[in-house]
Amino acid sequence: MTTRSLPPITSLTEAQQRGWACVWCRAALGIGLGDDLGEQRVRPANGAAYSWFPRQCPDASACLARETS
Repeated sequence: MTTRSLPPITSLTEAQQRGWACVWCRAALGIGLGDDLGEQRVRPANGAAYSWFPRQCPDASACLARETS
């Protein structure tokens, strides 16, 4: 599991919010791949609260390389 603070949800794509892509490097994550970062709850100033489900790449070094390129 990551010790990094998750990025603001407003900066993420739908795929990242739904756990279909890595929350850090945006790489696609297939079914059963990636590390689950747990359900997150958002309470926007306007509108109803909702959940999002971030995941990250299982290979942290490859993820970091993609993130910085």
